[in-house]
Amino acid sequence: MPYKLTYFPVTALGEPIRFLFSYAGTPFDDERINKDVWPEIKPSTPYGQLPMLVTDKGKVGQSTAICRYLAKQYGLAGKNDWEALLIDATVDTIHDVRYKLASFHYEGDEKVKAAKRKAAEETLPFVLERLDQQVKENDGYFHNGTLSWADLTFVALLDYFCFMYESDLIVNYINLTRLKEKVLALPNIKSWIERRPDSEF
Repeated sequence: MPYKLTYFPVTALGEPIRFLFSYAGTPFDDERINKDVWPEIKPSTPYGQLPMLVTDKGKVGQSTAICRYLAKQYGLAGKNDWEALLIDATVDTIHDVRYKLASFHYEGDEKVKAAKRKAAEETLPFVLERLDQQVKENDGYFHNGTLSWADLTFVALLDYFCFMYESDLIVNYINLTRLKEKVLALPNIKSWIERRPDSEF
């Protein structure tokens, strides 16, 4: 049975998984469901949320866990436990950036939203500067001068980040920008970008 990824018709948390499949040349069923059918599907998911990966062994939730599993299959999770730890820490930091952006993007109260955005704008540079420096010190990648799932995760989430930020989040970070260009130039990733369905983000 081929892999099936079930998610909404957006990039967001589904895109790092799609990037990993595409990088490895692994066929997968990219099932995109609309919000109107989500209530029907929700009870059948492991934790009542998406993305969900379906394999011949069963259903699995949690996007980061799915990415980590695939990264191990495709040799993108480090050569030993220490390297794996460093890569995992970077991925967690990338998701910290997502949390900061989502904290104000999804806020309904405009006054609270403005305060949360201001707080995020004050703290995000600290993290982004360190991620940028990390790429500089590791020959253009997050770790050991070689591609890992941290690199794919970051670039796969960038469209979503910029959508929530309403601007180019990394315009002032040259090393992160170069990393983005490098990942998007990978033949299998480039092919995926060219053929993936259009979405708002």
